[in-house]
Amino acid sequence: MTEAERLSALVAVWWQAVDSFTHLLEEVGADQWAAATDLPGWDVHCVAAHTAHLESLLAGRPHDEVEIGDAPHARGMMGQFTEQGVVARRVESPDALITEIRESTTARHTQLLADPPTDASAPAPGPFGAIGWSTGLLLRNRPLDVWMHEQDVRRALGMPGNLDSAPAIHSADYLMESLPFIVGKRVQAPAGSVVRLEVAGHAPVAAVVGEDGRGRTATPDDGAPTVTLAMDRETFVVLAGGRRPADPGAVEVTGDGELGARVLAAMGVTP
Repeated sequence: MTEAERLSALVAVWWQAVDSFTHLLEEVGADQWAAATDLPGWDVHCVAAHTAHLESLLAGRPHDEVEIGDAPHARGMMGQFTEQGVVARRVESPDALITEIRESTTARHTQLLADPPTDASAPAPGPFGAIGWSTGLLLRNRPLDVWMHEQDVRRALGMPGNLDSAPAIHSADYLMESLPFIVGKRVQAPAGSVVRLEVAGHAPVAAVVGEDGRGRTATPDDGAPTVTLAMDRETFVVLAGGRRPADPGAVEVTGDGELGARVLAAMGVTP
């Protein structure tokens, strides 16, 4: 697959994620938009507003500079920037948010089809490029973000689904790449430790800690796993998304249980 084909495939996965998310939002009842999600300070309306904000920026629309007030969950400059988009849409109706998402993503999708990206290293458009993101990173992150927020809404409302789609597989595969960072940087496991991660529906991945304390992808030469963590896709993305701890019994731990518990506690890699 050429780089242009890979980027085009990412656009298609993002478009599928957007379609699924907007259809889900249409099913949300009038009394459900205020339901709390796993994201601190955000209800279902906030999640939809956040998605509308980012997609509108990608469509070339301006960012709203507003006061966010007391928002302890909005940490750092990016957190405050993100919260501005949510606060600016606080009074918008659900229909208006859905319409904004659809109009913005349709405009962006039409642009991407007319002028397909071919260089993953090219700066991303708008504020994403300003913070150092490349086109490739942006196109990888958008389906992850949209699909993860669809799942936030589904869990908040008790409406599970869309766990076997292309965006679901993309998101879990992407998040699984963080295992070496988690094991080495976050957990600081002893040198020689091998952690194997088995997520149903995905090829297993393993990370080993080198003598320098850094994690890297393990090979068969690194020996048997010190600990193996096995779980289904939903359990993994909830953990990797930093949403909530796994339900009791949802993770099978084989080997060093103490190390396994530390890895599970450090698995959240998305804000």
